[in-house]
Amino acid sequence: MENRTFYSPVFGPVHSRRLGSSLGINLMPATRKVCNFDCVYCECGWNPQPIPGQPPLNALVPSAEEVAVALEEKLKNLARENNLPHVITFSGNGEPTLHRDFLKIMRDTVAIRNVHSPGSQVCVLSNSATIQIPGVFEGLLLADQRIMKIDSAIEETLQKINRPGKGYSLERAVEALKRFKGNFTLQTLFFSGMVDGIQVDNTTERELEAWYGLLDELAPKEVMVYTLDRPTPLEGLQKCSFAKLETIAREVEKKGIKTVVAA
Repeated sequence: MENRTFYSPVFGPVHSRRLGSSLGINLMPATRKVCNFDCVYCECGWNPQPIPGQPPLNALVPSAEEVAVALEEKLKNLARENNLPHVITFSGNGEPTLHRDFLKIMRDTVAIRNVHSPGSQVCVLSNSATIQIPGVFEGLLLADQRIMKIDSAIEETLQKINRPGKGYSLERAVEALKRFKGNFTLQTLFFSGMVDGIQVDNTTERELEAWYGLLDELAPKEVMVYTLDRPTPLEGLQKCSFAKLETIAREVEKKGIKTVVAA
């Protein structure tokens, strides 16, 4: 597949099937993925292998000052074009909360948004694995929307789908999410396919029973359910049907949780 990478640090606006008009902020290097997950469905492809002699990550990512300057300039231009975005979204080439200055960047972004595009919300897409890193929880609290990913409530399945870095624990991630006291959106991508020679399907009865139990435990204010939309690095993965997504959504709504479906 052709990796879908993003130039740093501001791109778009692009149309998001979940968020509308979205101005992206990429805190990872331009055209290179950096992530603590290596998801089998990632639109940016597999994590690249380290290159001998390559500069350290902190030398490759945009600085907080570069992000602020680029964002302010872009919002000024979009205002002149009467094209301000619905959301300013931290996404791009990997996990945005891995940036060492994430908290400062969040503070700067909110301040710039308040001046130049007060009608836009600030959104962070995260894999929920970094909340314990100093500054990440505080930075996420500054966002209007925290969209936190958990693709399975069963550790074995999540390991196969998301391929998290060494030391990851679903239990610890769930405990960290509880710090938000439900003030976040839980996002799950449903699909099936062969992973490492084993059939993986996070829509089975066993998987959904565990996932519904996770919702009871976390009580998020909103749930997003969606499926594959772009080419995946692991071939042969199958989309979840829209009818199945709607069935899942109805079960979630019975719990009094607002649910968004994006097929």
